[in-house]
Amino acid sequence: MQWPPPWRRSPLLSASPPPGPAKGFLRPRRVSEAARLYHYVTPAESAMEGRWKPRPSLHPASPTNAPAHRQPPLANVCRQNYGAPQDPVEPAGLRSAGHVTGSSLGKAEVACGSRRRWAELVPESSWSPAVGASKMKVKMLSRNPDNYVRETKLDLQRVPRNYDPTLHPFEVPREYVRALNATKLERVFAKPFLASLDGHRDGVNCLAKHPKNLATVLSGACDGEVRIWNLTQRNCIRTIQAHEGFVRGICTRFCGTSFFTVGDDKTVKQWKMDGPGYGEEEEPLHTILGKTVYTGIDHHWKEAVFATCGQQVDIWDEQRTNPICSMTWGFDSISSVKFNPVETFLLGSCASDRNIVLYDMRQATPLKKVILDMRTNTICWNPMEAFIFTAANEDYNLYTFDMRALDTPVMVHMDHVSAVLDVDYSPTGKEFVSASFDKSIRIFPVDKSRSREVYHTKRMQHVICVKWTSDSKYIMCGSDEMNIRLWKANASEKLGVLTSREKAAKDYNQKLKEKFQHYPHIKRIARHRHLPKSIYSQIQEQRIMKEARRRKEVNRIKHSKPGSVPIVSEKKKHIVAVVK
Repeated sequence: MQWPPPWRRSPLLSASPPPGPAKGFLRPRRVSEAARLYHYVTPAESAMEGRWKPRPSLHPASPTNAPAHRQPPLANVCRQNYGAPQDPVEPAGLRSAGHVTGSSLGKAEVACGSRRRWAELVPESSWSPAVGASKMKVKMLSRNPDNYVRETKLDLQRVPRNYDPTLHPFEVPREYVRALNATKLERVFAKPFLASLDGHRDGVNCLAKHPKNLATVLSGACDGEVRIWNLTQRNCIRTIQAHEGFVRGICTRFCGTSFFTVGDDKTVKQWKMDGPGYGEEEEPLHTILGKTVYTGIDHHWKEAVFATCGQQVDIWDEQRTNPICSMTWGFDSISSVKFNPVETFLLGSCASDRNIVLYDMRQATPLKKVILDMRTNTICWNPMEAFIFTAANEDYNLYTFDMRALDTPVMVHMDHVSAVLDVDYSPTGKEFVSASFDKSIRIFPVDKSRSREVYHTKRMQHVICVKWTSDSKYIMCGSDEMNIRLWKANASEKLGVLTSREKAAKDYNQKLKEKFQHYPHIKRIARHRHLPKSIYSQIQEQRIMKEARRRKEVNRIKHSKPGSVPIVSEKKKHIVAVVK
């Protein structure tokens, strides 16, 4: 008996094995009730599947349509009947071009009624378990939940990032765009003006900071009135009629319990920082009557000693009415005197005869002096570097000196278009602020010749005095129109408490701006400032004059004998002499 019967054979598949030596057998597989599909399987494949076990056949095999050996059980189960996959899983690298052509069966389309199936011939020597195991590659993903799972719902989603530069080819262009946007936003949010403290009835002539309290500021006016201000509440908490005429200078004691004032009435007065009690009159603690008008005063940073200037520099003890010592070098009046905050026994003064004189309080004698082209209005010592001080000059410039080498200034700061009247350092020692007669104040880095910021308003007139607060965040200035103005040291800084994300974004943007600060587009936006028409026109005029002087000097050198016209640097042009 032939199996399968002729009436159940497929017309597309021969019942006999392919030509050539027999290397396999036809295994019947039940597909449906009406159709049966044969898959030619090798013994090696059946042994691999672990399902082939010889058993007696119910139907004797015919030599014309099947191999001589016995048939194995079904290697696969129909998906329709049992839900298992219909086709066997094919190992990697099983097929090749030789399986489709030649004596192998390849793929044969089998028509079973209205349905179609595929039959494949699997060679016996194409794959073995030992060879497959040696070539097997397994790729696994290993993830630690701590790297991407939030601890609470309030946390931010963690985003894993790979910082390999090969994976980010456009990193620099993206950072450039971010730096450009940060620079633009800095100019958009640049609103430095905070408040105006009004109440004086005459121009503000001098300012002083409280050494212990950031919110307390003292001011002296040209009508002899002294006011104490609370910056937090932005109002005046105390008013004193201290002198007749101008209040020329004001300073606080190093402990903050009292302050000193000098005026045109030739007196030096010491006042309590706290106001008088109920029913008490406003009177000074001590009053010293001098022989000449005092034009400035400054207190020692650690001891109960203060210095005044006028016709000479006098060193006073708080408990005495006569000066401890008097020092002078020249015959002109001295406009300002300042103690060194680091080397506290050193002090400097500037006089109307264009001199800047340095004194040593221990020797009670002057040390050296430098003579400039024009008069210096005031000086200020760097609080972080003992030998550095900056002088505000009448020639529109500021000069930073090292007292060990006064023949050449460390830096010449040029941006003002009128006389510079006052200067004060930041507590960090990296920047200083200057007040000018051109109705503006400017912030200079110590190592730069040009200012990084300029502040002005329509109402602000000639700025007489300026101070940088002890927390390095605010700037105060007093001007002729009787107002004290409060500014931010960083024009675009956000006030108040910053979150950690805001701080991180601020630091990141600052680093980006520093990285790309020399790019032309970013540099132009960062440097641009709107100026009043008067200042702008004077800047253009001075630029033309400076260019004319430079051109004239170049022509003189060109048409003179080589070496006859010396070339003088900008730093040494304004120094006349140094006397020791």
